[in-house]
Amino acid sequence: MSLNILVDKKQIIVEDNGIGIKKANKSKIFSAFFTTKPSSKTVSGISSYLVKRIICENHKGDITFESEYGKGSKFIITLPDKNK
Repeated sequence: MSLNILVDKKQIIVEDNGIGIKKANKSKIFSAFFTTKPSSKTVSGISSYLVKRIICENHKGDITFESEYGKGSKFIITLPDKNK
């Protein structure tokens, strides 16, 4: 059980039951051009990097994640509540 008390903030939580992220890759997940996919012309490894930049720089928010390899991942996006 978890309790999140947020003042003047909103959260979006995206969770999956996929393969998860290996411990060795967790520190690199938001790095530009990092990918675990085999090299090819269609894979750039830029998506999570761009998402983090958009959330942090454009919206003054934050994105974090929790993941256990073999069990899935949870991404938590925290944004300021502009209605407050």
